[in-house]
Amino acid sequence: MLNRVRSAVAHLVSSGGAPPPRPKSPDLPNAPSPQTAAPPEAPRSPPATAGSGSAAPAKTVEARASFSRPTFLQLSPGGLRRADDHAGRAVQSPPDTGRRLPWSTGYAEVINAGKSRHNEDQACCEVVYVEGRRSVSGALREPSQGQGLCFYYWGLFDGHAGGGAAEMAARLLHRHIREQLKDLSCWSSQKEVTHESLVVGAIENAFQFMDEQMARERRGHQVEGGCCALVVVYLLGKVYVANAGDSRAIIVRNGEIIPMSREFTPETERQRLQLLGFLKPELLGGEFTHLEFPRRIQPKELGQRMLYRDQNMTGWAYKKIELEDLRFPLVCGEGKKARVMATIGVTRGLGDHNLKVCSSTLPIKPFLSCFPEVRVYDLTQYEHCPDDVLVLGTDGLWDVTSDCEVAATVDRVLSAYEPNDPSRYKALAQALVLGARGTPRDRGWRLPNNKLGSGDDISVFVIPLGGPGSYS
Repeated sequence: MLNRVRSAVAHLVSSGGAPPPRPKSPDLPNAPSPQTAAPPEAPRSPPATAGSGSAAPAKTVEARASFSRPTFLQLSPGGLRRADDHAGRAVQSPPDTGRRLPWSTGYAEVINAGKSRHNEDQACCEVVYVEGRRSVSGALREPSQGQGLCFYYWGLFDGHAGGGAAEMAARLLHRHIREQLKDLSCWSSQKEVTHESLVVGAIENAFQFMDEQMARERRGHQVEGGCCALVVVYLLGKVYVANAGDSRAIIVRNGEIIPMSREFTPETERQRLQLLGFLKPELLGGEFTHLEFPRRIQPKELGQRMLYRDQNMTGWAYKKIELEDLRFPLVCGEGKKARVMATIGVTRGLGDHNLKVCSSTLPIKPFLSCFPEVRVYDLTQYEHCPDDVLVLGTDGLWDVTSDCEVAATVDRVLSAYEPNDPSRYKALAQALVLGARGTPRDRGWRLPNNKLGSGDDISVFVIPLGGPGSYS
């Protein structure tokens, strides 16, 4: 069975060319820039027009580079071309030769089926050292030399309306987290504020500073579009999962599924959006109403009674339809088709500072939050085995794959490998991507049940939580 599974994965995953030496960035020692291929004839990336994270701004800004991928993939020029091929949709993973990702992390990605010109997902995986502002309190012993500490970092960034914001976040967000964590050295155990809450606050602050940097540099550096951000930080025995957008993280532990994030969409954040529209009606520009109705109100229904709900309601009630109720609803649509101001399908993330309502000058950014929700998992409270993993995926995975299906794939793939085989996590990441992508047929990419596979960019991290040498 072991050979059959390995042969199947090897047959489905296209192999890349010989990887070049890993480049170093002198100005970003902990943030290598994604690999870039920019043929002169390549057109600029158009704005995405479908999917939960899509946006439709009136204008787009030409990207700095036509196509870039995470440096740790070590793609050759031929590999970059294959990674940009919508027809073949070859799965990309780090090579077996060369340095492994921290904790033997598995990673795999695949480009979309034509939704956007290039893959707008980005990823980052780093070990980051933090120099303390002064001596560390207590008896902290870290692998770094001298004062300070280190943290392990994984990040997935799902771009929309261009890849500039995702690429910038992949390069720089962990540097903002590093800067904020310097204040941990000033922490004293006698204070009422816990060490955990300081780490959470540092991550939240880092997201805000990253978003502010994007706002400052969006013109000079052409940071187009925005991105969802899903970040994992491991520090002092605890895993911090920060999510802003509709990517998702789950822990699969001994077959049990532990959600580590929730999606932020117009549906899940309806009341927050409506409250802001109610408190600041000028943000609606006289074009939208903060109220929600089961369907669009027609002029002939003026004076009639109709179901509605506002920022205070979870249920529905009746009201008499007035003239201002004929405005377009702030939140419209259902499920993956739900949109804020008929434009964007996510409500948290980074960037989108230039995003306007189509054919309007009305900005959407005031309704979009850059702050993540941070969930904490204490690794020291449970004895993990090598089959316990944290799975991170952009919405391209979760659009067609349930948590239970991911857990079943975890069991199926990992059971086919020896527990101490570090390649098992890459094989699992590849299997998850392949399972969501499907296979090409006459009517598009299809899953085994003949349903449509994901036509979006798909990126997956598999982080092992147990086993020898995974963490200290």
